[in-house]
Amino acid sequence: MKRTPAGTELSVVIPVFNESRRLPATLTAVLDHLRGAGIDWELIVSDDGSTDDTYAVATAAAGHDPRVRVVRHPVNRGKGHAVRLGVAGSRGRRVLVCDADLATPIAELDRLQAALDDGFDAAIGSRGGPFTVDRPPVRRMLSDVGGRLIRAVALPGTVDTQCGFKLFDGAKARAAFARACVDGWAFDIEVLRLFLASGWSFVEVPVAWTHQSGSKLRPGHCLEVLTDLARVRLRHGRPQRPGTRSARPDGGSDTSRDPFAIPLPPGRAA
Repeated sequence: MKRTPAGTELSVVIPVFNESRRLPATLTAVLDHLRGAGIDWELIVSDDGSTDDTYAVATAAAGHDPRVRVVRHPVNRGKGHAVRLGVAGSRGRRVLVCDADLATPIAELDRLQAALDDGFDAAIGSRGGPFTVDRPPVRRMLSDVGGRLIRAVALPGTVDTQCGFKLFDGAKARAAFARACVDGWAFDIEVLRLFLASGWSFVEVPVAWTHQSGSKLRPGHCLEVLTDLARVRLRHGRPQRPGTRSARPDGGSDTSRDPFAIPLPPGRAA
């Protein structure tokens, strides 16, 4: 990513809810990476009504670096609401949304930046490949079932939309999140659906990923996700099926056979 004459080049938004135990290590890792990146950046911690010391940890980091900001909602509304609040306050030419557990290391940002440099409007981390430490069986099963539903209802042609590591064109992200309404776990499905509806492209990029204990997503949240998917379908209608061409390390193009195929937007040459 090239330095621009003025303005923030990258905003990093981290949604948090009761993350006081692992947030210090996450902030250290992210800040170390950003300070060595040679770009103008900001880090926004979006606290979704935490009841532990998360807010204190985040504000302490902000006190040591003016490029760190904390936004806070007084009550817990859901991850989607926290991300939406953080993105709304961002100023970056690009916006990275990443989870507080850093299951995908911050260094993987370079892979997503390369996709935006190539002309895409968003790049989303995709798990399950040679870079991934395998998920527990229950988590893998829920992900597989969820993926089928997401493809059927909202985003045909995708493989993994739920990795918590996504980079967006900043202006387009702020526009899409401003139109979004899902507060829960399916927020990124709605945002990607809005990208497609606006004619904006996104690409799945295989990234390193390691399962982290302490996930707040539970099997009982499946009903919430199903409800949110139904809302996305009702609110935004039936999606158009994207093209089937892809860019893949081995040069292939059959996305139905390769879970690491990178779908290209309609009309784009592989």
